[in-house]
Amino acid sequence: MSSTLTGITLKGSTELVAEFFSFGINSILYQRGVYPPESFTRVTQYDLSLHMTTDPQLKSYLSSVVAQLKEWLFDCTVQKIVIVLTCLETNEVLERWQFDIECDKTAKDSSCPREKSIKSIQKEIQSIFRQITATVTFLPVLETACAFDILIYTDKDLAVPEKWEESGPQMIGNSEEVRLRSFTTTIHKVSSMVAYKRTDSV
Repeated sequence: MSSTLTGITLKGSTELVAEFFSFGINSILYQRGVYPPESFTRVTQYDLSLHMTTDPQLKSYLSSVVAQLKEWLFDCTVQKIVIVLTCLETNEVLERWQFDIECDKTAKDSSCPREKSIKSIQKEIQSIFRQITATVTFLPVLETACAFDILIYTDKDLAVPEKWEESGPQMIGNSEEVRLRSFTTTIHKVSSMVAYKRTDSV
């Protein structure tokens, strides 16, 4: 007997969340001008026009990050992802995009799909991307050349792959925080926020 009920499985949830981060990291790098706009191409995803890098080095780096992230999402061992933007000259942290991930570990023991349509998950994701695009209206202009770092927080006892290194949290002193929307697949819940350096204007 075949079941016609479609739902979300751990594998499906992992794919959706990893895809969100692939587009999300690219969008942040594009919106915040970390790389020149001409090194991105426009793509349509979640019924939105988004930007993906065409820079071969960056592409290869991001796909290796997302591949590793996918493993940790599937194992339900990832807790949060932070994208840190720093001043290239001084190394000062200027912005910190934080995505907290809650994993329902019971999904590892049950192959039963959860009842949530991919369409409704993508709708929630779409509203986060609208917010990421809108952040340029309130985030301070980054007037300096920036570098970026991706920090991934995992369960404590996890072996760290060779290319990854331990890192400090890279917090911002004197920061403002803005909480963005969240989305859930019922297996993974992702909540987002951005912290930025306050510029005390008179």
